[in-house]
Amino acid sequence: MANMSGENADRNVGIANLPEGYRPSADEEFMNPMQLEYFRRRLVDWKKEILAEAEGTLAVLQAEPLREPDMNDRASSETDWSIELRTRDRQRKLIAKIDAALRRIDEGEYGYCEVTGEPISLGRLDARPIATMTLEAQERHERQEKISRDD
Repeated sequence: MANMSGENADRNVGIANLPEGYRPSADEEFMNPMQLEYFRRRLVDWKKEILAEAEGTLAVLQAEPLREPDMNDRASSETDWSIELRTRDRQRKLIAKIDAALRRIDEGEYGYCEVTGEPISLGRLDARPIATMTLEAQERHERQEKISRDD
């Protein structure tokens, strides 16, 4: 299992003080210190939220027995927990992507497409801060993936 608490979770102090309500703008230099800090905080907050949800799920799993007396109730409970555990597994993978994005910020690579090297739009990064490709590169990638799946 990935390290979900480690050193990246505590990165609240960045290099830039953000004004209240700051949002990155295309009028600024791309990936300036304020933009990097904005995305760092979004990523760290997102990770903390996921970890808190996971802790809540674990606490409920440990507190509630799955042994329902009625077979239908038991099946329903097991299905609910199966869905919950699959969701947590997807979130565990998401945390790995968040950690990778935080590393890219530290390495000065954040915000640039890993395929073309071009800047990823601020709108795309705001909607999906873990994005690693421009929208165009992502669409090409998905088309190629679909073609290879259909073969």
